[in-house]
Amino acid sequence: MRHILVTGANKGIGLALVEAILSTHTDTFVFLGSRELERGRLAAEPLADAFPGRVEVVRLDVADDASVAAAKEQVAARLGDGRLYGLVNNAGVGYKAADAAQIVDTNTFGVRRVTEAFLPLVERHGRIVNVTSAAGPIFVAGANAEAKRVLLDPNVTWPRLRDFISAHPPTGAQEAYGFSKACANSYTLIVARENPTLKVNACTPGFIDTDLTRPAGTDGKSAADLGMKTPREGAHAPMYLLFDELEGNGRYYGSDAKQSPLDRYRAPGSPAYTGD
Repeated sequence: MRHILVTGANKGIGLALVEAILSTHTDTFVFLGSRELERGRLAAEPLADAFPGRVEVVRLDVADDASVAAAKEQVAARLGDGRLYGLVNNAGVGYKAADAAQIVDTNTFGVRRVTEAFLPLVERHGRIVNVTSAAGPIFVAGANAEAKRVLLDPNVTWPRLRDFISAHPPTGAQEAYGFSKACANSYTLIVARENPTLKVNACTPGFIDTDLTRPAGTDGKSAADLGMKTPREGAHAPMYLLFDELEGNGRYYGSDAKQSPLDRYRAPGSPAYTGD
């Protein structure tokens, strides 16, 4: 069995991704990460019935060191001498749900917190998928020269990125969201460079109908009316990065699973980015 951990998987894109993994790949076992254990258990009940013996709930708050450490122990115990095939850093918060500091701590430092903890459990040729957002490249497009030098540097190190984050805290929640996703994309470059046998990439799921992304004042309007896609459609790019043949490493992909630039928005369906 290929064992995969998905964070933030009790609802939205994360839950849709777990369902897609289990339903399309019969040789998989999924650790369903959930910040609240009971919500995770409720989400997992129908999956456990449909895919018996192939899903386990893990309490995992990506913003809490102790929670991440306990989750690692649980996963390691289940794996025994085995390893994780895949780690999907899906958990995140939107600008309507938290303040600027919380957004950066969850969306950037949370990705690193989980990755650093679980890296020793990932098999030599395993995969790490960081679900970020098109808000990252959009932020970089409007950033100053200093920010671009750091965020687009293929040789950036974690200390340099961490110091940049500390020295340039975003002033508001909306800015923090794009900032945090751009930094998560840069962290993806670091992990890929430092772990060349792994496939480590980031992607945007697209404009998806979840409680974190639905605009205010749209009651009664469907996702289609708002140009939003379903969570299942949002699982398309992460599924591609988990299971398809990939060229290169440390790349960022659009919701259509095509390579995209880190410094500007590429619309789904437009030609794939061909740069480094």
